[in-house]
Amino acid sequence: MKAIVVADQAAGTAGMKLMDQPEPQAAINDVVVQVHASGFTWDELTWPSTWTDRLGRDRTPSIPGHELAGVVTALGYGTRGLSVGQRVFGLADWYRDGTLAEYVAVEARNLAPLPGDVDFTVGAALVMPGLTAWQGLFDHGRLRAGQSILVHGAAGVVGSMATQLAREAGAYVIGIGRAAGRQTALDFGAQEFVALENDAIEDVGPVDLVFDVFGGDIAKRSAGLIRAGGTLVTIAGPTDARPADGRTVDFVVEPDRAQLNEIVRRARDGRVRTNIGSVAALDDAVAAFNPTKRISGKTIIRVRP
Repeated sequence: MKAIVVADQAAGTAGMKLMDQPEPQAAINDVVVQVHASGFTWDELTWPSTWTDRLGRDRTPSIPGHELAGVVTALGYGTRGLSVGQRVFGLADWYRDGTLAEYVAVEARNLAPLPGDVDFTVGAALVMPGLTAWQGLFDHGRLRAGQSILVHGAAGVVGSMATQLAREAGAYVIGIGRAAGRQTALDFGAQEFVALENDAIEDVGPVDLVFDVFGGDIAKRSAGLIRAGGTLVTIAGPTDARPADGRTVDFVVEPDRAQLNEIVRRARDGRVRTNIGSVAALDDAVAAFNPTKRISGKTIIRVRP
């Protein structure tokens, strides 16, 4: 099979190659998926899990990419809940070969059925943004109807999904980001927008929840806006940002079949939509990982035409 492969951590994206690799085999509780569409995160090559296993041992050459939509082609021993020929989407394990390939072996529990009326490209684009937003808002942020939330990067891939899910849950959403993203953030449902270049964060007023994707000084300034008992949720890594009378949660997204089912149901109903900026073929995935210009929205690799 063809796959994008990395073997030299020092080379970073310059060391990425499209190569022939052996097709994966399904271990116990695994399925093999023929990948139709795949997503990646721009900083994956900085993650230790791209290069080592859980015991810290080198596992290169490795295949990046973790989001996928495709069709099950094989079942491992003991695998239940999925069948050969079934359309699926989901999140591959961080420490195993990923989804920028024609086939991938994934734990069955990490996948959910993809309805026949949802395009593979859309399915792949829902996975990471959808799960990250859902877990940040509801699992860690405990967002409820009537609360207010400040969403960082509201025009971005994760921020736009968080905005939509928060609005649907009955929250008042204030977006924050670059001035150029104002209209995009409003189109995705933000009721107000704070432009970092022009507006003062401190003028926002008290909020119940901050969904942080920036970290650093912006996270610290945003923490000062959180009312008593509120929460700062961040995906930017460990942070010193702390509300005066609240809590901070730093989390890493996890696979969750039930949540994927909820997210795709909302996509089918038109309650949420993806923020896709570019679609490229697997042959062009190396270039997609190294864009010559800023891409607004998520890049999806269409592995099968």
